[in-house]
Amino acid sequence: MKKILALALTLAMMFTICAVAASADDAIVLRIGVSTADTDPRNIAAKSFADEIAEKTGGAVTAEVYPAGQLGGDGQLVESMVLDSGTVDIVITDASNFGTVVADMNISGLPFLFSDFDAAWAFMDGEVEAAAEAQLLDYGIRVLAHYDNGFRCVTNSKGPVESPDDMKGMLIRTPENQVIMATMSALGANPQPLAFSELYQALQQKTYDAQENPIPVIYNNKLYEVQEFLSVTNHIYSGMCFAIAESVWQKLTPEQQEIVAAAALASGDYDRQMNRQQTDDLVANLEEAGMKINYPDLAPFSAASKSVIEENALGISEDLLASLA
Repeated sequence: MKKILALALTLAMMFTICAVAASADDAIVLRIGVSTADTDPRNIAAKSFADEIAEKTGGAVTAEVYPAGQLGGDGQLVESMVLDSGTVDIVITDASNFGTVVADMNISGLPFLFSDFDAAWAFMDGEVEAAAEAQLLDYGIRVLAHYDNGFRCVTNSKGPVESPDDMKGMLIRTPENQVIMATMSALGANPQPLAFSELYQALQQKTYDAQENPIPVIYNNKLYEVQEFLSVTNHIYSGMCFAIAESVWQKLTPEQQEIVAAAALASGDYDRQMNRQQTDDLVANLEEAGMKINYPDLAPFSAASKSVIEENALGISEDLLASLA
């Protein structure tokens, strides 16, 4: 009898070990790619997402955040999603960075489209943006939530930008983003794309005169160390998509999908509140760090950039453009 009980106990333990091993093998690990530094709000919010899904799925679905372009710059991350290469499972990047895939994704990044955060968030969560994002499913990309990157401003090493005339001929770094490059060209600057991970060194070596990014990005990535002047132009709102590869999404059970989607939305709200707060608070920090800050009259900038919308070289559908009127 003792031998039978011992054998039964041994078999039970083996089944338990095998079950645990199988469970570990079946666990899904989501790789999240972000271009900016670990201190950036989107990375902090992405980590909160990772914590929530790990807890609520009991470890069956977890996530790892790769900041600072470890999995590639924004353009590379988007390309990896389209190719479904397995390099990255979730990308948190500017909505208009998907404009190379679906032209209508450029719409939220049009210049001087929004006056404040509330108007921008309402648009990002509204029907027009949803219609653009629905087209990404044809390319294996599903948008689950919206993060925030704030309103983009110009920094440079030459002098304060008071009018578009001050930007003429300025060599300015931009992401590989059609709408941002078109806007900088319309304002008279010379935009040249560069991966964000290479930006600090390029500015330090004065390979570029200028760059443009929201205030939290400028501060959290220490661009104030290599740029003297900040002009609060607020030329483009940078709404971000929390996007997951459709192939990965389909590997999740319906219950897991529900948990992941809810966690994405919650982390998006967290990110938005951080960005709004930092946009208000960090200007003083930048001044303390030695930046010279000016607030130009934005009317001439808005007028100069209207051609980006009117000429529509970005290929945005007329129906979506008409909805902005």
